[in-house]
Amino acid sequence: MSLVNYANREITCKIVYYGPGRSGKTCNLQYIHAFVPDERKGPMVSLATETDRTLFFDFLPLDLGSISGFRTRMQIYTVPGQVYYNATRKLVLRGADGVVFVADSQRERYEDNIESLRNLHENLLEENIDVLDLPLVLQYNKRDLPGVVSVDELDDLLNFRGAPAFAAAAVAGQGVFPTLKSASQLVLQSLSRRFGQPVPAQ
Repeated sequence: MSLVNYANREITCKIVYYGPGRSGKTCNLQYIHAFVPDERKGPMVSLATETDRTLFFDFLPLDLGSISGFRTRMQIYTVPGQVYYNATRKLVLRGADGVVFVADSQRERYEDNIESLRNLHENLLEENIDVLDLPLVLQYNKRDLPGVVSVDELDDLLNFRGAPAFAAAAVAGQGVFPTLKSASQLVLQSLSRRFGQPVPAQ
């Protein structure tokens, strides 16, 4: 849940990148961090295994400027993709204001995408978070690889909410910032409804 510091007039929101292992969650954050100006970002913390898979989280605070008189920051995390780190997934997901689900477009990862989305819903329910109310954006990553599942098929498979969805090749930056912008806007719109304050377009 967003943290509102009225003394400092600052709002801090949390977006979590979720998805199966090696779907490109960390790659998204690395690209964002590389191309966001220094004055708009903090340091990125990455804890990984020897195989370069995210073990705990990546952390990237983004300063979005002033929203209704409050300085607004986004803290962006990823969860580990491997099933056996589910306890860590739950910890990272706790308090999320929005989720980006990063699906792997490769056909052989079809079942992994389904299982990861199911796991996301289970973990949200355990945290008493309304799955249908939480801002969600889908990213269909690895579109640059041959023989990938079509976007329409992925939509039918994963996007039962009709959430915003973006084709992406995160390693090259394609679709990375549109995904982040959409997720940020949804989170800020949700925040404005909660506090009854208008949120200007970004």
